[in-house]
Amino acid sequence: MKILLIHGPNLNMLGRREPGIYGSTTLPQIDAAMRERAEAAGATLLAFQSNHEGALVDFLQAEGWDAAGIIINPGALTHYGLSLRDALASLSAPIVEVHLSNVYKREAFRHTSVVAPVATGQIAGLGWRGYLLALEWLLGEQT
Repeated sequence: MKILLIHGPNLNMLGRREPGIYGSTTLPQIDAAMRERAEAAGATLLAFQSNHEGALVDFLQAEGWDAAGIIINPGALTHYGLSLRDALASLSAPIVEVHLSNVYKREAFRHTSVVAPVATGQIAGLGWRGYLLALEWLLGEQT
């Protein structure tokens, strides 16, 4: 079983960027924890981060067709990444949108997600552990 873990713009700066909002856990630490959990369940996790929407779309088009599930934190693309949204919509795998912070307690522009209508579910505000919850749900969906 292959699960995609996709991180959008600026998530490569986790641990350094606004730790009061996003926490001190780094992206490599998140990816390692996710990979360890996936492997323990017999799944393969492919993690990918880019600050460029087209690169995220290219990754989805290359790897998404046979994915059993997708976990995505689109970052700022959450609010305006229509080509990313369309790439996700073209796939049949369940999609979980994850946000480290509770976007609904923040600026009004963060309250709208163009990804949410094509996602199966959304987890927000639980820090990096929201990724693990998404993974657990996807692993449960496949059994």
